[in-house]
Amino acid sequence: MAPSPILSFSFFFFFFFFFTKASAAGGQWGLLKRNIGISAMHMQLLHNDRVVIYDRTDFGSSNLALPTGKCRNDPHDLLLKHDCTAHSAEYDVFSNSIRPLMVRTNIWCSSGAVSPDGHLIQTGGYNDGERVVRIFRPCSSGCDWEETSFGLFVPRWYATNHILPDGRVIIIGGRLQFNYEFYPKSESTNRVFSLPFLRQTTDPEENNLYPFVHLNVDGHLFIFANNRAILLDYNKNVVVKNFPVIPGGQPRNYPSTGSSVLLPLKNIHQPSVNADVLICGGAPRGSFRESNSGKFIGALNTCGRIRITDPNPKWSMETMPLARVMGDMTLLPNGHILIINGAARGTAGWELGREPVFKPVLYRPDNPSGSRFEVQNPSSIPRLYHSTAILLRDGRVLVGGNNPHVFYNFTGVLYPTDLSLETFSPEYIGSGFSDLWVRIIAPTSQTKLGYKQPLVVRFSVSSVVREEKVWVTMVTPSFTTHSFSMNQRLLVLGGENVTLVANSMYDVSVTTPTSAFLAPPGWYLVFVVHQDIPSEGIWVHIQ
Repeated sequence: MAPSPILSFSFFFFFFFFFTKASAAGGQWGLLKRNIGISAMHMQLLHNDRVVIYDRTDFGSSNLALPTGKCRNDPHDLLLKHDCTAHSAEYDVFSNSIRPLMVRTNIWCSSGAVSPDGHLIQTGGYNDGERVVRIFRPCSSGCDWEETSFGLFVPRWYATNHILPDGRVIIIGGRLQFNYEFYPKSESTNRVFSLPFLRQTTDPEENNLYPFVHLNVDGHLFIFANNRAILLDYNKNVVVKNFPVIPGGQPRNYPSTGSSVLLPLKNIHQPSVNADVLICGGAPRGSFRESNSGKFIGALNTCGRIRITDPNPKWSMETMPLARVMGDMTLLPNGHILIINGAARGTAGWELGREPVFKPVLYRPDNPSGSRFEVQNPSSIPRLYHSTAILLRDGRVLVGGNNPHVFYNFTGVLYPTDLSLETFSPEYIGSGFSDLWVRIIAPTSQTKLGYKQPLVVRFSVSSVVREEKVWVTMVTPSFTTHSFSMNQRLLVLGGENVTLVANSMYDVSVTTPTSAFLAPPGWYLVFVVHQDIPSEGIWVHIQ
């Protein structure tokens, strides 16, 4: 049976405080499961409030057993051809439980996206998994991975996926793949499409793997690799815009791994909508080579921000309070960005990061330049190479991973493999804001919606509502790996049109997005935000 559509508010905060250790303002950390049996290299939240997690299959046994009698027999595996342990798992957020899943081929450094019907489409990997398409269809119990051996035309290792307005998935790049393809295939797309930009941005250290890809509001794709970007019309296979090199010219993609987000889309019902991209952190050119020689260069402390809808877009640069490579950037329901995980020196790759950055940083995009960053309370667990972070429905951020080793190494190494999950709770969950906490009453979770549709959200709150401080947001849960959250998107549906309907109960009237260019079809989380304090989300299905 699926989780209750809307958990009671009292249960939500009981759950939160049960698993979270209190601290001062600036966020709180809570340890969920100390050992889930696998390292969280890839994570995706699905619309049943369960997170699909996976690592890789070619390092030997994991610490999570498959059900009795179920084993993976893979003659192509590089280490263990008969394996009765799991390398993927389903984490049930609200029961804090793990269920092992079976993957038959190597999913190492792969990519993914959620289809409009809510299925996780996962592509590529390494060795015998490099051309595989895997599908996970969420269910109440018993579902598992389905695999198509040659679902891709070419090997995809370190590629990036994005859901498109028509519901297809585009798979871009990967090691030595300067092209893209689509899933599912059609008569007109039953081939590979050349993308010379990826070859042009390759340097001796590559620095263009896992390219940052964002869907622009005109339906074209913003693609950033190494230190520059293009706008691609993928239907015509034409570059429609070249963006300037990011100031300083330093690389931002794997292995000089920074992170990127499309900033919240606002005024989405106006004739023109602005779209801004933020790219933060990374490692200076040469860091991969130097790290392999034992010299760990300091990470980048800069962020570049660019309005990609401007006729003549220009980068503006900002300085983070903490330098960071391999950091994750997560959109929070109130439109703030959490920068979390990573290292202060070195680069991505086996054993190549040093000085874990334990303190997350909050970025408030609407604040004036120079006052957007705020350092948060630290974790105590290093989260370096192969770490992840994703948003949960209750507003927390789930954090896992850290395995910078070829195998699972728990002792005798500088940064042992970590198989735990923990949560970071932004300060809006803290008890000091209890009078502003909002609970959505209607619609119920799992509601189906269309485009350009009036939507009335009923909510309750104990304090007097400031109408000008109420708005509704809609967030796409991301597929996160290697410091990039694919498909991550937040839209502000509107607000301020608030009416009192009963004691402490209000309606806010908004309109859903006007087109799939703004919000591709699929599952989203809807939140009511009151004075920057978000409610627990509800699931809605846009189609």
